[in-house]
Amino acid sequence: MRLLSSVAAVALIALAAPAFAQEASAPAPQAPAAAPAPAAAEADSPEQAAFEARAEAFGKSMEAMSTEMQTAATQADKAKAKTDLDAIQARYQPDADSFADDLQTFAATQGAPADQIAMAAQQIKTIPAMMRADIEQKSAEAAAPQ
Repeated sequence: MRLLSSVAAVALIALAAPAFAQEASAPAPQAPAAAPAPAAAEADSPEQAAFEARAEAFGKSMEAMSTEMQTAATQADKAKAKTDLDAIQARYQPDADSFADDLQTFAATQGAPADQIAMAAQQIKTIPAMMRADIEQKSAEAAAPQ
């Protein structure tokens, strides 16, 4: 799921950019005598926890879409494969659009720059089409005589 990883990275960059900017402008702290407790001990806000759960659900949805598309693309009847791929893409596109909207809402509340939020949201909206194109290309390459 290379595509999902890159989208997750874009979303993470969009959300983390304000934190990186703050860290870059802050003076470097002195090395402590003892290692501090891990940052994981800090609790996420309810909004962040809800968004992370939504992101996980979206990732699972895209994995399911990928599996369905791979199955459809390998059919011998290429006209039926195209029809099935159209239907699969249409069925999952609203989820990608909805998640992109959720990302925009959440990232804006976290203070992420609007241009980065918009770019990440647009990339998320293209996941179904990009995944389909990738699967169709791989299917065509596999079917090509060697």
